[in-house]
Amino acid sequence: MIRLKKQDYEKIVAHARAEAPVEACGLIAGRIEDGNKYIEKVYILTNVDHAEEHFTLDPKEQLAAVKDMRANGLVPLGNWHSHPVSPSRPSQEDKRLAYDSSASYMILSLMDEEPVLNSFHIEGDNAEKEELEIY
Repeated sequence: MIRLKKQDYEKIVAHARAEAPVEACGLIAGRIEDGNKYIEKVYILTNVDHAEEHFTLDPKEQLAAVKDMRANGLVPLGNWHSHPVSPSRPSQEDKRLAYDSSASYMILSLMDEEPVLNSFHIEGDNAEKEELEIY
């Protein structure tokens, strides 16, 4: 299970809406206890591609986020990005670029009036939905 605070969920949604139709992206960090992931911090990063169906995290911002994680005793848990006009599921490109099988890949769909956030464990071409709790 992966747990996300409601205020962090709202932060992701607000940024994704502001960036639409470009995909928004960022990192998630926190702690792992008893096999559960607890997101303690959401990082908003720049999509340097400025694309509607692709994202690349800004390398300088990514490094700064990792340094911040270390300084605050957090572990990297994965990343998040938005799908402005498609469902909350990994695209073939998302699967192809999912290099870390221990990471959680969160995808926020804005295609409907109500946003949909799901988290996935991706290994190769297999994407398995993770149990996500927003509290």
